[in-house]
Amino acid sequence: MKIWEILNRETDECHPMSTATLTARLAKFGIEVDRKILYSDIKLLNDCGYEIKHNRAISNEYYVVDRSFDIPEIRVLMDAVQAANFITAKKTNGFISRIAQLAGDKKAEVMKKNTVEFHIPKSDNEKIFYNVDAIGSAIEQGRQISFLYFDYDIKHQRVYRKDKRRYIVNPLSTVFSMDNYYLMCYDDKHSGIGHYRIDRMDDVQISEKHVTKSEEVNKFDLSRHKRALFGMFNGEDAQVTFRADKSLVDHIFDRFGDDVHIIQGEGNMVVFTADVQISKPFLGWCCSFGNLLKVTSPQLVVEGVKAYATEVISQYK
Repeated sequence: MKIWEILNRETDECHPMSTATLTARLAKFGIEVDRKILYSDIKLLNDCGYEIKHNRAISNEYYVVDRSFDIPEIRVLMDAVQAANFITAKKTNGFISRIAQLAGDKKAEVMKKNTVEFHIPKSDNEKIFYNVDAIGSAIEQGRQISFLYFDYDIKHQRVYRKDKRRYIVNPLSTVFSMDNYYLMCYDDKHSGIGHYRIDRMDDVQISEKHVTKSEEVNKFDLSRHKRALFGMFNGEDAQVTFRADKSLVDHIFDRFGDDVHIIQGEGNMVVFTADVQISKPFLGWCCSFGNLLKVTSPQLVVEGVKAYATEVISQYK
């Protein structure tokens, strides 16, 4: 296994390791082997599914190609960590280094040099991974959690909500949305689904009390709920019909998913219906495409969009 560890970390198809070098590397760990034992050990590794390739030469050269992740997959993981603003700058650097190591030492060095820094604001809450761990454990154990929740003032100092009294909720899931990481939970006090940014949570504790069973929790559909939200803001559920220019079809699928039903309307227009939660971000989204998109029903939502647009216009009079 030490042979596998060395070759997996230090070699690839462009950087094979000779028998002599491998023997010397093992010796540094106090492992003395001759060529015949080395050959038989590598054969045993291959027989057990640890694929080690070699170039035949006076001194055979060995290398590992097959890894848990392909290079493009590793690049995607590195970029995702770099772009996630809920991961602190310190944790980001550590994550990227460990992810790059999945490609082996040689390629890891090149990949880290080629990583693009997005220069986005990063959270300063180093406890986020403790929060995630506690939330995950509570969900597995079917227990409630309690935590403190804070915002920032104009000097970027924490201001705790509810006079620093603890929130007590039934955790349902964690979800990534709009560049932030959220806890989805059921709140007994308000009898509804709530969302909290995990990077704004402090002192997360697992309760001895088991989660509350309710009809709303039992019928909760995470994927449907997330599609209906705009900016993770709750609102009244509604089935809304829109008329939109055909140029917005890609935006519609991006927003509501591939299963949204779109039909051809008059001329260059299409018509579709989607389940949404009516909130300020939703009303803003309806206005963001100008005259290319219009809510047609229900009338209550139509009036809501008109009132929102009027309110925005009044700010500029």
